[in-house]
Amino acid sequence: MGNDDLRRRKTPCGFCMAVFKWIPVVFITAVIAWSYYAYVVELCIRNSENLVGMIFMLFFYHIALILFMWSYWRTIMTSVGRVPDQWRIPDEEVTRLFRADNPETQKRILNSFARSLPVTNRTMNGSVRFCEKCKIIKPDRAHHCSVCNSCVLKMDHHCPWVNNCVNFYNYKFFVLFLGYALIYCLYVAFTTLHDFVQFWKVGAYENNGYSEQGQLNGSGVGRFHILFLFFISIMFAISLVSLFGYHIYLVLVNRTTLESFRAPVFRVGGPDKNGFNLGRYANFCEVFGDDWQYWPLPIFTSRGDGFSYPTSSDQSGEAPPVQRYAAMGDTTTNRSQIQNQAQPPQARHQARPKSLNLQPALELPLANGKSSNCSTAVVPSSQVVVVNVGTLPEDANGGAVIIDMVGDHSGAAAGVAAPKDAYRQPNGDVPQK
Repeated sequence: MGNDDLRRRKTPCGFCMAVFKWIPVVFITAVIAWSYYAYVVELCIRNSENLVGMIFMLFFYHIALILFMWSYWRTIMTSVGRVPDQWRIPDEEVTRLFRADNPETQKRILNSFARSLPVTNRTMNGSVRFCEKCKIIKPDRAHHCSVCNSCVLKMDHHCPWVNNCVNFYNYKFFVLFLGYALIYCLYVAFTTLHDFVQFWKVGAYENNGYSEQGQLNGSGVGRFHILFLFFISIMFAISLVSLFGYHIYLVLVNRTTLESFRAPVFRVGGPDKNGFNLGRYANFCEVFGDDWQYWPLPIFTSRGDGFSYPTSSDQSGEAPPVQRYAAMGDTTTNRSQIQNQAQPPQARHQARPKSLNLQPALELPLANGKSSNCSTAVVPSSQVVVVNVGTLPEDANGGAVIIDMVGDHSGAAAGVAAPKDAYRQPNGDVPQK
C-alpha cells in the first residue's frame, strides 16, 4: 500500500471510498450467511425427516464451507507485499531521469541503476521498466495497481470481490477460493435438487405432509428459502465454472491475466506469452509448491521470492539462468536470430555471403612449421571478417586445421599469441585488470 493511499484515507472523501470498496465483500459475506441459514435451518433441521441423512449432509456441507471461507479470508487479508528499497531509485537519480532531454538518456540511467538487479523484462523500446509513481524499478511480472496505489508483485488483476489485488502472495488462495466456491455451490445445488422438484409437485393430502402448493414440508417462507437457495447456487456455479477453469489454464501455462492480454517483453527474444512456461507440472508447482499435502490447503507454499522467475529459455539452455542488464542486447532480436546463432559453425559458414572483394593470400605460420594460404575480405574493422580457408594443412596429429577469424586479429595474423586476459567476454566487454 502506497503512502499516497494512506494520505487519501485521512480525508473524508478517501475514507468514504475505502468503505465503498468493501461493499462487494460485505455482499458476498451476506449471501454466504443467508445460504447457511437456508441450508442448515430450513432444509436440514426443519424439512429433513431422515436423521442419518441430515448428519451426513451437514458434515460434508461444513467441510466445503470451512475450506471455502478459509480461502476467501486468506485472499482478502493477504498483503500485496512491498518492493525492497534496493529497487528504489534515489531522489537525485529520479531528478536526473525526469530532466533528461531524450529517451536514450533516460534509458542509460535506468540500465545503469538496474545492472545488479535480477530483471529480464523490458519495455518495448528496450529500457528497464520504471514506475513513475512508486519511483522504483519494476521487478519481473510486477505492475502498478491504481486501486491499491502500489506496485504489486506478479500482479494478476485487482478483484473487487476480495477488495485486493491477486498477486504472488495470494494467487494460490485465490485459485483455491474459486475451486471451493464452485464445490460449495454445486454441493448445495445437488442436495437441494430433490426439494426443489418437490416444491412444484401439487399434492392434496395435508395429513401426509403435502401442502396445497406442493409436497415440500415446512412453512411457506421456508419453502421459498430453499427455492431461492437452489437458484442462487446454480447461478453462482455457472459463473464460477468459467472463471475457475480459466485460472487453472493460466496456472498450467504460467501466465497471469495481464500477460494473457499483453505479452511480457524479454531482453532476448522480445514479446513472448510463453516466456515463463516451464511445463505444466513445474508451472503448477510454482504456484502450489512441491509438497502435495499442502496443495488443497490455503497455506502459502509457492516457489520463489516474487522478484525473479525462471524462464523457458533457462530450461532450454538458450540463455544463462541469471543475466543482468550489463549484457543487454537489442530488443528487436527475435527468435529466428537466436536459432541462427545456435546453428553449428558449418551451417553458418555456408550461409555467409560469397560475393566479397578478396585480397591476395595471407600466409599464416602454423605450429608444425607449415603455412596456410588464406584470403580475407576487405570490410570495415567493426564488422566480421570472414576467412575463406584455401588449402587446409594437417597438424602434428594428422587432423585438419581450421582457421576462423572474427574482428581485428592483427596479432594472430602475425603469428603472435594474444594475452589470455585480452579475450572478449560474450557481452563484448573486455574484463578490467
